[in-house]
Formats: sequence, C-alpha cells, structure tokens
Amino acid sequence: MSTPKQKLSALIITYNEMGYIEKCIESISFADEIIVVDSFSTDGTYEFLLEHPKVEVIQRPFFNFTDQKSHALKLASHDWILFVDADEVVPCGLKREILETINQENGCEAYWFYRKFMYQNKPLHFSGWQSDKNHRLFRKSKVHFTSERLVHETLQVDGKSGKFKERLTHYCYKDFDDYKNKMLHYGILKAQEELQKGKRFNYLKMWTKTTWRFFYNYVVRFGFLDERRGINVCYLNALSVYKRYHELRRLEQLHRSPVLAKMIRKHELA
Repeated sequence: MSTPKQKLSALIITYNEMGYIEKCIESISFADEIIVVDSFSTDGTYEFLLEHPKVEVIQRPFFNFTDQKSHALKLASHDWILFVDADEVVPCGLKREILETINQENGCEAYWFYRKFMYQNKPLHFSGWQSDKNHRLFRKSKVHFTSERLVHETLQVDGKSGKFKERLTHYCYKDFDDYKNKMLHYGILKAQEELQKGKRFNYLKMWTKTTWRFFYNYVVRFGFLDERRGINVCYLNALSVYKRYHELRRLEQLHRSPVLAKMIRKHELA
C-alpha cells in the first residue's frame, strides 16, 4: 500500500509588497494552500491577494515578526509548512526538492534553506550573505517560534534538521531607500528585544559594534568583491546596528520618566 501524498501549507506575512509578492505567489502555487497575513498594506498588496484564486488572506496588526509568524502558523491546515518571505522565490529545482522531501519516509522534522541574494535582480555573492540560512520547511506539530526574539525569529525544533541543496532566491534589495527602511525597522525591533532582556545602552558598544559590523561584512566576508553593491549593503547592515543602540537609548530615557512610562504602558494596552 502506497503512502498518501503529504499536503503542504505555504505561509507568508506581508506589508506593502507589490513588485515582490506576485513572483513569490507564482513560485509557491504548487502548495495545497497559501495563507497570507497582511499588516494593512497601502500599496495594493492586500487587494491583489484578495483577488488571487489560490490565496487566503487576512489582515492583522503587526507587533513583531515572531508574533505575526506564530499567528500565521496557527492558521495552517496541514502539518508540513513552507514559510517564505514576500520577497523570496522558490525556483523549480527547489520545488522538486521540497515535494520529494515531504513525501519521503524517515525524513527530518525541519529543513534549512540557503538563500541566493539578489541586488536589483543581480546576484550578491558576498557581503556577509553567502552562508545565510533559515528554517523554511518544517512540520507544524514539531516546532514553535521562540517568544524572546522579535526580529530574526528563531524556530525551536523538536527533532532533527536537514539542509536543502537548492537555494531560495531572495530579492533583498529593490533600491537604497527600500533596504534602508527595512534595516532601520529591524534595528528598532532589536532594541525593543534587548530592552526586554535587560540590556542597557552603551556608547562604546554602539560605535565598536557598528564599525565591526561594517568591517566584518566588507572585509572579512569579502563584501569588497561585490564592489559598489557591497559598500551599500554593508553600510546599511551596519546602520541597523547603530539604529538599534540609538533606539535603545531613546527607550531607556522614556522609561526613566514615570509620566512617559505610564503613557507608554497605556499605549501598549490600547
């Protein structure tokens, strides 16, 4: 008796992703269901998804990446989950590897995907991204997102993790302002995460870690071989570190004032 074909749920969270989301949805159309949690996009993303025959979309306020992805995970009907970002595309070779993997016996509970980074539709070969990997395929019944991380969410796996040979294509860089805004947003969320962990602002750490991030990605990780593109990406990644400490300092100052702290708590509860 043959083993029944395993069903697959594809999940995405979105906010203003027109220009990216079309290719993403097309590349994961092989999934048995596609669920998107949108954070009230204003650029037509929600309307596009609403009209798409293969997509189930809901709108929900965004608090942080872990919270939003955890909610999306709860909506999935099937145990096998493919979680992609709106600016990622699953190539044909990776599609075949995914389908073969979920239908094999004695596999792992989760799988790491390496990513090929695209800078304005051209591959970015270095600048710190060459060994980047994330859990993208996993069994819902065997994982959960850790609540301690607000950005660069971490998946806790009850079981073994494997690695895929084929790479996920990541269109990380549309233009300078788009990537800058993304990095600044990450920095703000990282500051909130560190404040919750009891970490404190430090001028020395702000400058040394910002400088080191640029040096590490540009020199140690061969970002200079990506030429002008490498300078841009390494600078903006370092800017995210600077923004983290700048925001951490601002949050500390707010929490030192009883009046402001009361206003913040009232806002958080609203």
